[in-house]
Amino acid sequence: MMSNIYPYTVSSLQGKPINFADFQNKVVLVVNTASKCGFTPQYEGLQKLHEDYADKGLVIVGFPCNQFGGQEPGDASAISEGCLINYGVDFSITEKVEVNGDNAHPLFIYLKQALPGLLGNKIKWNFTKFLIGKDGVPIKRFAPQTKPKDIEPHIQTALQ
Repeated sequence: MMSNIYPYTVSSLQGKPINFADFQNKVVLVVNTASKCGFTPQYEGLQKLHEDYADKGLVIVGFPCNQFGGQEPGDASAISEGCLINYGVDFSITEKVEVNGDNAHPLFIYLKQALPGLLGNKIKWNFTKFLIGKDGVPIKRFAPQTKPKDIEPHIQTALQ
């Protein structure tokens, strides 16, 4: 198993590579997102964290996923409209990925092994959040219902 997130890459919603090695010495929040979920308004809170902490070293990466109740059915442009336009999101959003099962993105396989949740090595629902320290090692996993503002103290600690 990898010892940090730096070996991983993913394509952005716009098809550009996001290389996690670029995030060394930054705190990273990885979230599996969906445009049609009860938790979708969390985009607003995530955007606020991004605005408040990006210049202090926080990187937020949203991973759209359609594995939970079919709540991210659209293509890249539909996802863009859902999060980027409706919620003014300008943090990184990746291409649509799977987070569970045989085709899960390797980053999520690593994160689930590093920080198992209540369901063990599975992601339970949209908006599961992983906080990763400046050394690229996962620190804490947050449940879908945990609001972004409730993660703020953990982000502040990780940024110190």
